[in-house]
Amino acid sequence: MATPAVPAHAVDAGPRPGAVGGRRWARRPVRGVDAAVVAGYLGLAVLLTIGQWGRPDRLFHQDNDQMLFEWMLAWAARAVTGAENPLHSAALNAPDGGVNLMANTSVLGLGVPLTPVTLAFGTQTAFLVAVVGCLAGTATAWYVLLARRLVGSRAAAAVGGLCCGFAPGMVAQAGAHLHMAAQFLVPPILALVFHPGPDRVRRRGVALGLLVAYQAFLGEEVLVFLALAAGTLALAYALADRATARRLAPAFLGRLGVGALVAAPLLAYPLWFQFFGPGHYRGVPFDAPGFRLDAASFVASARQTVLGDDHLPGLLAPNPSEENSFFGPGLLVLVVVIVVWLWRRPLVRALAVVGTLAALLSLGTTIRVDGTSTGLPGPYRLVSGLPLLDLAVPARFALICVPVLGVLVALSLDRVRSGAGAAAGGPPVRLLWGGAVAAALLPLAPTPIRAVPAWPVPAFVADGGWRPYVPAGRTLVPVPPVTGAGASPATFWSARTGLAFPAPGGYFIGPRSAGDATARWGAPDRPTSLLLRRVAETGEVPVVTDADRRQAVADLRHWRAAVLVQGGLHRGDAVRRTVDQLVGPGREVDGAWVWDVRALAG
Repeated sequence: MATPAVPAHAVDAGPRPGAVGGRRWARRPVRGVDAAVVAGYLGLAVLLTIGQWGRPDRLFHQDNDQMLFEWMLAWAARAVTGAENPLHSAALNAPDGGVNLMANTSVLGLGVPLTPVTLAFGTQTAFLVAVVGCLAGTATAWYVLLARRLVGSRAAAAVGGLCCGFAPGMVAQAGAHLHMAAQFLVPPILALVFHPGPDRVRRRGVALGLLVAYQAFLGEEVLVFLALAAGTLALAYALADRATARRLAPAFLGRLGVGALVAAPLLAYPLWFQFFGPGHYRGVPFDAPGFRLDAASFVASARQTVLGDDHLPGLLAPNPSEENSFFGPGLLVLVVVIVVWLWRRPLVRALAVVGTLAALLSLGTTIRVDGTSTGLPGPYRLVSGLPLLDLAVPARFALICVPVLGVLVALSLDRVRSGAGAAAGGPPVRLLWGGAVAAALLPLAPTPIRAVPAWPVPAFVADGGWRPYVPAGRTLVPVPPVTGAGASPATFWSARTGLAFPAPGGYFIGPRSAGDATARWGAPDRPTSLLLRRVAETGEVPVVTDADRRQAVADLRHWRAAVLVQGGLHRGDAVRRTVDQLVGPGREVDGAWVWDVRALAG
């Protein structure tokens, strides 16, 4: 998630190679190196998504999350081309008020610029481009910040960027949560917050405010974690180097003030809409404190690494998309050595504080080790009741550790390369330390994000065969109409058809009811949707009564249904037979079972 701040002036003990002789980032002799590094990041990101390119029948393993983000990208494109409200949509949860997209992970900051890709190639391609852009973009942004501010070695900066952009936690998030993987604005924000120059306060403050506002439309959770990490780093650095902190404080506070004045009016209405607009909710529909990491996860291997497996990570993390630590013993030992070695630098001490605090917060309210509760209270208890942090998933605090480790590794490589390393033994020392870094990082090398089969969108839906059945003001109801946290055909079909039809339910977070803003997954349940979901899960055809049929008609009228459509299902025959008993026999049309219910629904 959030990423720790990196003040340029913090590299105090030893030379600042990036600033030697007034050298600038874009010097001609290193442009080819920069291009090669960025191309390497892009190539690795494409490799990690290889299981889906050109495969519309595949989704990443957290398939419901990908369906949601494909839908969000489709909505952004529709909002751009149709001049619709980007913060709310009635294309899902019809006719129960639609979805408050600002209160969900709408990633408008990705969806709007990707509109041409979405319109030309579809939502799956747009989603994959977004994943590649988030991973490679985050790595590149950290590479730029390191090379400009903290290290003189492009190799050190490249390794640091690689750690920051492709750590196990980043790869785990990228396959499911675009709003968590989109961290490419974090380094520029930090570069502005901690700029060492006292001049151009107003200009840098304006840029800071614009970037913060844009980050809110990429992922608010990252922004909250960024603020926490940056604040902790600033305080820790000020305690480590009071003289420098006093000298830079006026410009630092000035930039923050100007940034706040710029961001506030830009975010005022979207945030009002999120917390008070139609479809707003309170809290989260799951036990956030329960999503925590096991302390043993920090020295384990994640699933999607060369040494990973599918068993142990499942015991140490809440789910595959939240494997946010898993740094392995080698990297942690290496970082401890780096901190001890470079302890004289205020930046190193401040980074150590930020990383340690984030790791402790990720353990939740009670610390577990190897699946067993120790009974020891976790520091998360101290912040769990604070506004905004009370909605945070504890396991994601470990993402703050990712750039902490990446920056420390880059600093160590640069220090060995510099005169300090030469004085300690020259090339042999550089070779030994480089080998130690490689030995620590190679086990963390990511493997392609796991893809799973997906039922294709039926041709009846994809090719528009439904259109003669669905007049204006009526809905197409996928069967079963999943309305909870499960994979939703309504969301998937809507996304892949460019939101061509309104559908009830869907995968989103909304209020429990019109009079109760308590958060829940999906739309309020209807008896018929519960019945069909149970059949889909068990494969058992129930005894359908006249009361069930009357209820089905009432639910169809509530949904304003025109047609029921069943695509591929693992227990599809049982579901089809149940729907036949509820509304009469359907017929197969273009790869789907179709029930015309316009007469029943009135």
